[in-house]
Amino acid sequence: MLLLGVTEDKGWLAATFNLTYRVGWEQIQKGVGTAYRFFKKTEILVDDKPVSVTSGEDIMKLEEAGSMTIRGLSTIIKVPLMITFYNQLQTVNVALPAQNEEFRNTDYQKFNMSLGQYMDSIELAMYR
Repeated sequence: MLLLGVTEDKGWLAATFNLTYRVGWEQIQKGVGTAYRFFKKTEILVDDKPVSVTSGEDIMKLEEAGSMTIRGLSTIIKVPLMITFYNQLQTVNVALPAQNEEFRNTDYQKFNMSLGQYMDSIELAMYR
């Protein structure tokens, strides 16, 4: 996954990544379903509307839509994290607070070092 850019606004970082290939709904379900295990206080949104899920398997049962968002406290990154995937597109949007030393005063290179491998892992999970 390629980081296209990151901006900071009022203590929040907004980043856009580009997937290697466009992905379909099933691939998004697999990626979000895998990531679900590594979040606490997790919310899943489909087309910006909250849906009720209790496991990664529930995510595989969601009706196809235009986008899926996973948000909550990442147990790996250790900050609240929101990731939005778009059906049939390569674009992924990420938002997180610049609340710890790792993400305060970040730039492209530091942000990519902090989050790039994590995002690559989610992309790989889409193809399992």
